Amino acid sequence: MPPDRLRSIVPMFGGATNYVDTLDAILEFVDDYNPTTNEFVGWHRGSFANVSSRDSIMRRVSYLQQVGLLESDGDHWYLATAGHKYIQDQTTETLLRIMCDRNVGLRSLLYALSAAPMTIKEISDQQLNTHPELGWSSGETDMAKQRANWLRSMGLVKKEGNFFDITSEGRQFVQGAVEDCADSDWTPATDGAEASAGTYVTTIHSRVVDPEFRATVISRHDRMCPISGVDHPGLLDVAHVLSWSEYPEYRADLTNVLALSKTHHAAFDRGLFTIDQDYRLHVNPAFETQSELLQRTIIEQDGERVALLKESLNPEYLAQHNAALAWV
Repeated sequence: MPPDRLRSIVPMFGGATNYVDTLDAILEFVDDYNPTTNEFVGWHRGSFANVSSRDSIMRRVSYLQQVGLLESDGDHWYLATAGHKYIQDQTTETLLRIMCDRNVGLRSLLYALSAAPMTIKEISDQQLNTHPELGWSSGETDMAKQRANWLRSMGLVKKEGNFFDITSEGRQFVQGAVEDCADSDWTPATDGAEASAGTYVTTIHSRVVDPEFRATVISRHDRMCPISGVDHPGLLDVAHVLSWSEYPEYRADLTNVLALSKTHHAAFDRGLFTIDQDYRLHVNPAFETQSELLQRTIIEQDGERVALLKESLNPEYLAQHNAALAWV
């Protein structure tokens, strides 16, 4: 993981839904005064109730420096490149892109919430399962809360009772991010590992998507192709039920995608097999092959139930996909 991608996200003073308001005030102060560190600490103490610890204040300032919003020459503080970029328009879109570019996991959390509301424990599990390099202990929720609260303060996530849910603004972002963020330089830690027993190598064309979307999909499906059993993340693709090209509105819909091996993704896209609404595999009668692998994993499984979690795929999408196949 490149060094500018942060594993820890630090909260701002002012409360869970006020992080952005606090950030805006900090950037405005720095832009107006280019304060010394002592002046910066003093401003925090005068601006927020019950804030006095210099270490606590500087931990937040240092985080904003790591994110690229602030910089210092050792004597004074200034707006960094990202700080100038954001303060020029102060739009949620600009801030979210800055935060997502610097912090691992924010986009994958939005993708996951777009499928269903989650408790803070479920958010913690999702983040750790999708990004094991985060390294926190299973069941720990403090870091998950900070991630959820940053997104809440941007108006992308809302809290209702014990559940966090994506807002319409958050959903609008993820619909574009799956393609717009395909150039992200983050790579899942497990994708670069050497192939182990039970995996194979094949090369086919696959569409480029946001690596955090890909990681979210693969984690959601337990890092395994349910058709072939291939369990190496680097050999898995994001396969769309309703196609990428014909249904752009469903590109980021987690109930429209599953993790398939590269070979089985190609076979699915070419209509050599399909899955029905009961998650049973059906083979195109015209499909013939001498490949032992394809015979074992596709032809011999005709009529068998695929190992998918309940409600992981939208049955209406499967029905629409299958209605377009002449042989079904």
